[in-house]
Amino acid sequence: MLFLDFQNKEQLLQAFSSEKDCIDYLEKLRWNSSIISPFSNNSKTYVCKNNKYKCRTSGKYFNVKTKTLFHDTKIDLRKWFLAIWIISRQDSKINSVDLGHELGVTQKSAWYMIKRIKLYMQKNDKTFENRENLVQRSEIIESTYQKNDNPNESNKLQLLQWLQLMKK
Repeated sequence: MLFLDFQNKEQLLQAFSSEKDCIDYLEKLRWNSSIISPFSNNSKTYVCKNNKYKCRTSGKYFNVKTKTLFHDTKIDLRKWFLAIWIISRQDSKINSVDLGHELGVTQKSAWYMIKRIKLYMQKNDKTFENRENLVQRSEIIESTYQKNDNPNESNKLQLLQWLQLMKK
């Protein structure tokens, strides 16, 4: 499921039919099979209920969305996935009103999603408008809230690479 090429939104929604499917997909992309704490790379992690984990070193709980584009959001991952797919296909020219209608969220939520997606894209690729460079580069995303820039940290989602897989 890592190399899907969605031609329309129905294919995307069919592939990610539930929140659990989205979480499983993100976990596979982010960690593959070895869960790494976003708070301490070398820490042992404990599996808890409801797709949560605990970092032994920091004692903090986290999930697959922690310190990613989806951090601290109540919007379903299916809607985020669809928003990323729409924005990447339309060269970011969709407005928040149209995206809100498309996703079934408020204009304010759609605006928030667009801004957050664009921020992550721009942070990782200065040439966001140039599709060839966007496809060729796959830098590791950094959380907006994270102050420490460590691009070699293996536990970050590779958003641009993920967008490549969803794009076309």
